[in-house]
Amino acid sequence: MLGIAWRLGIRVHWLGKESLFGGWCGPIMRAIGGIPVNRADPRRVVTEVVERVHSGEVFGLVVTPDGTRGAHTHWKSGFYRIARETGLPVTLGYVDRTTMTTGLGPTMDLTGDVAQDMDRIRSFYADKAGFHPGNRVQPRLREEEEAN
Repeated sequence: MLGIAWRLGIRVHWLGKESLFGGWCGPIMRAIGGIPVNRADPRRVVTEVVERVHSGEVFGLVVTPDGTRGAHTHWKSGFYRIARETGLPVTLGYVDRTTMTTGLGPTMDLTGDVAQDMDRIRSFYADKAGFHPGNRVQPRLREEEEAN
């Protein structure tokens, strides 16, 4: 997704696990827009991003789904909370191993009806597969189950 953003000339930040930002890699990761996520306190990064948006900073934010490398059952909900708390829309992006294509999909405003919003997201990603299709996690948030 960084490649797409760079090609389109869009300034982006991206979220990555904190360990990517240690040692000599740290300054490079930050220079290319990285924001470290402390997995012990993931809500802190949501607060930080929301504060940056509210302060007037302009940037795109690339958030990749959780579960692309291991056995998970749900996506992380940070992207949803950031969009709702800032009032910003979400543009769905993809890297589809099946068709060997990448791109940007629809841009949508999230309504706050988590199940309905995620149904739209699931519909978009239904025919797409990542680099390791066997590790695909259905786009689902824990908040959907909590709402029922």
